[in-house]
Amino acid sequence: MEPKYKRVLLKLSGESLAGAAGHGIDFDTVQRICRPIREIVEMGVQVGIVVGGGNFWRGRSSGKMDRTRADHMGMLATVINALGVADGLEQLGMEVRVQTAIAMQQVAEPYIRNRAVRHLEKGRVVVFGCGTGNPFFSTDTAAALRAAEIDADVIMKATMVDGVYDSDPKTNPDAVKYDTVSFSDVLSHDLKVMDSTAASLCRDNHLPILVFSIEDERNICRAVCGETVGTLVTD
Repeated sequence: MEPKYKRVLLKLSGESLAGAAGHGIDFDTVQRICRPIREIVEMGVQVGIVVGGGNFWRGRSSGKMDRTRADHMGMLATVINALGVADGLEQLGMEVRVQTAIAMQQVAEPYIRNRAVRHLEKGRVVVFGCGTGNPFFSTDTAAALRAAEIDADVIMKATMVDGVYDSDPKTNPDAVKYDTVSFSDVLSHDLKVMDSTAASLCRDNHLPILVFSIEDERNICRAVCGETVGTLVTD
């Protein structure tokens, strides 16, 4: 198969790493996700990954903690996931670098844009942890920011849903799935693709988002090769 994209930013939710348990990291699940990542790297695709932390921490949903401190705890959760994904890729023989937006030199490299790009050019997978390094910004916004910074061709958002719908398909059996949708519609109709900050950043930088289900991990390869998978959000 011939890849459609040269450089991609893959956004993985924390939940996608948890497997059936729904929390923590299931390493069989991590390996299952990492195998197609190795395949697309072997095709010549450069891959950056942003991971969420919801399998360990969802402090903002409780409303009982200071928001800034809760978000800092969430950033640390993403580092656990970043290290887990890095380990899964390394066990498959991949070269990987973890970069974090908050300095923790004994664990990972600090995020430096030029260094990240150089790693990608050398065929290494770069896993970005700690979100943007700032509270009040989601890991979706971190994915949009890192994708813009490294000049990615597309954000591939691997979720637990197979695309973008006009309403929640879990509660509305008549929900309609979009094959393509504009950023304007996403923002005006509050479609649950990414938060509005992330969607606006992608729109302003003409950065398409491909939303697809990670429950079939082969979708990663299909999406990279241009097959019709999930929903494409564009200008």
